[in-house]
Amino acid sequence: PPPGRRRERPNLTERVAGWSAAHRKTAVFGWLLLVAAIFMAGQALGSRNLPEYSSGQAGQAERVLQQYAPAQLNASTENVLIQATAPGATFATDPAMRQAASQVAASLAAHPAYATHIQAPRVSKDGHSALVTFQVPGNVTNIDQAVTSLQHAVAGVQARHPDLRVAEAGDASIAQEINSSLNFSKAEVTSIPITLLLMLAVFGSLVAAGIPVLLALTALTAAIGVVTAASHWLPINGSTFEVVVVVGMAVGVDYSLFYLRREREERAKGRSFPEALRIAGRTSGRTILVSGLTVMATMSGLFFVGGGPFSGFALGTIAVVGIAVIGSLTVLPALLAWLGPKVDAGRIPFLGRRRADARPSRLWGALARRVVARPVIWGGVATIALLALAAPVLGLRLGEPAVDAPKDAAVVQTMAAIQRAFPQAPAPAEVVVTGADVTGPKMLVAVDALRADAAAGGAIHDPVTTTVIGGGRALVVAVPLAGSGADTASDNALQTLRNQLLPDTLGKVPGASYAVTGDTASTHDIIQTEDASLPLVFGFVAVLAFVLLLVAFRSVLVSLVSIALNLLSVGAAYGLTVLIFQDGRLQGPLDYTSFGGIIFWVPLMMFVFLFGISMDYHVFILSRVRELWARGSSPKEAIVGGIASSAGVVTSAALIMVALFSLFSTLPLIDLKILGIGTAAAVLIDATVIRGVLVPAALALLGDHAWSSRTRRAQAERVPAGSP
Repeated sequence: PPPGRRRERPNLTERVAGWSAAHRKTAVFGWLLLVAAIFMAGQALGSRNLPEYSSGQAGQAERVLQQYAPAQLNASTENVLIQATAPGATFATDPAMRQAASQVAASLAAHPAYATHIQAPRVSKDGHSALVTFQVPGNVTNIDQAVTSLQHAVAGVQARHPDLRVAEAGDASIAQEINSSLNFSKAEVTSIPITLLLMLAVFGSLVAAGIPVLLALTALTAAIGVVTAASHWLPINGSTFEVVVVVGMAVGVDYSLFYLRREREERAKGRSFPEALRIAGRTSGRTILVSGLTVMATMSGLFFVGGGPFSGFALGTIAVVGIAVIGSLTVLPALLAWLGPKVDAGRIPFLGRRRADARPSRLWGALARRVVARPVIWGGVATIALLALAAPVLGLRLGEPAVDAPKDAAVVQTMAAIQRAFPQAPAPAEVVVTGADVTGPKMLVAVDALRADAAAGGAIHDPVTTTVIGGGRALVVAVPLAGSGADTASDNALQTLRNQLLPDTLGKVPGASYAVTGDTASTHDIIQTEDASLPLVFGFVAVLAFVLLLVAFRSVLVSLVSIALNLLSVGAAYGLTVLIFQDGRLQGPLDYTSFGGIIFWVPLMMFVFLFGISMDYHVFILSRVRELWARGSSPKEAIVGGIASSAGVVTSAALIMVALFSLFSTLPLIDLKILGIGTAAAVLIDATVIRGVLVPAALALLGDHAWSSRTRRAQAERVPAGSP
């Protein structure tokens, strides 16, 4: 080092990169063996379908059902609609309708392992339709086989009565339709070539473009093994794997992109391959480590929400991000050291030569120069625009649609016909009653009183049915609620049932206790628990992110501004989501039907993920700005230089993530559409308006006060080794 200066001690990520580069074969093959071992261990253990209890009172009822009647807990309600097609025909006047109803019941009864609790036909008010309701037990080994067998039985009755409509729809048949039409594997496969094409545009060579994709795929493979094994201890559903796939591809590519671009940038400055790799390990490696820890820490906030899918989401994303970080810090430098100049092999004509230089972005540099010249005007306009976009979030309504399935599917159309013919027949509330004598005369009188309330109309409706479970130790009372099952009328009916009708009937039976579950009740209770936990989750995530930023930059002002800007970008994404999905805009282009709300789990999932992932971009850009300032540049020069050298990489990474999450909009479920569009919009806003305008504006206003003066003194004693 020059006289009077000392060489900076390598940090952790630089030492890890150095070891991996020196032991490249061990690192690469060890990584592949580790990924294979984790995946195979998960497959060997197999997955378990642990019960996913709701929160609150619904969760209490579900635990009783799990104890006394597990098949009842996971049972699926199915309906067979028998409808006359001739004008004027009714159930009372048409013998064919009555005969078809008897044949449906007999055909279902011929499959006792698949169809239970077959109810007598229920006739609509106009007499034009009849409904046979039954349940598919929750302990059925192969639910698809069960649904297919029952649908064939119903189809046989339809064949014997061509003048009638005889069709089945319900929870199990709709779930089967979703699984067959969702075709998430197609989206997964599509994501790979899209990512590869975008990486080709960024790097201009086949080898460099393929490295991030391969690393993301191996990290994803290992994470699937972890999540599969974890299903033995936590409830994991299909949505968990869906989220893991897209998050894994996104962060895996992001981290590799930061590392590769930095290594290329240093080589473009004339540094040797070993020196460029060392600098990339010390700088971008540190960014990846800080960003990955931030994402994992913020995602852990989901563990504070009881019930629902949140624990599975937290575990899956933490696993895939953690594995992607480990791979980026170890196998990536090993591959770069192994390939050397060959990393630029397979250059694309007209792209390869230009992309290989990794030059600073003129566009972002010019924008940053204008922003720092007038930070109040640029920052003020951007802030007002984002606040206006966030304003609709004040009317956010959380909920769940009565049916979230492809609207053109036959079972969905049948369910719509059932709801038209029987408008007060959503999935009933289930009152789970326990006590010393749940089948005694006092309980029978109380149930009759509840039936009288149902006959009078209002909050609850006929038929109120009872099922004894656990050898007489518990009783399940099915009570149909008013409304569609997912609207305000059903929520109000649930509250009336819980707070008025049940205390006046079952609540007066000595020694009896009860809890209400069902689709409406479980969704309501999960939302209530989520609302109650939001201050804790938001506070935990914000404080944790603040501490990590404070450790990384040693600046209270920068940390506070970062938190505020993250909240602003998430708020703008929320507002856009409300405008599109809750208010029902773009229903045609996006092929969905609005239910007047947002799926309850999506906003919280978006918040913790976006708050964490935005730190990737934030740490990357701020590190560049801080380094230039520490070397003696003025605050404005450091901002322009830092933005010009890093914003292009951030934009490329953001476009990849936007493309991956936008794939969700092509899937038929509204929850995946909301998650995909909302997250893609938030990432795009964060990488452009926030990082391109508001970050430089805020730093320009803070000036030298943004950073500690000790940074410059410490930097002056060290040998420059490239910016973080």
